[in-house]
Amino acid sequence: MSPVRRCSRTACGRPAVATLTYVYADSTAVLGPLATYAEPHCYDLCAEHSERLTAPRGWDVVRLAVDPGPAHPTGDDLEALANAVREAARPQERAAGAGGGGRAREADPMEVARRGHLRVLRSPEP
Repeated sequence: MSPVRRCSRTACGRPAVATLTYVYADSTAVLGPLATYAEPHCYDLCAEHSERLTAPRGWDVVRLAVDPGPAHPTGDDLEALANAVREAARPQERAAGAGGGGRAREADPMEVARRGHLRVLRSPEP
């Protein structure tokens, strides 16, 4: 299966760049950037079909800004991922440097317990 989502129009195999949804109560069609996930009641459209979109008589079409280029990871995305990996590795180093789990709690008075990467925090006093 191809990771690229295709246009929902019959016999169109072009890559999707926009997502179409409907608000039936307001008689409105909303065309916006490609949704992160394919939803069952939304339609993915290619650039050509999104430009030629029309709605039934009496309906409004709301067009949100659509980026026609495919989304590629940027340097900022990769740097954020690298920072997240570094941060995930850091708590183990702090706990070992502090001399064990009991002392790590002393370093952070709000932390009550820890299980893996999850922490239980004490509610702040009003």
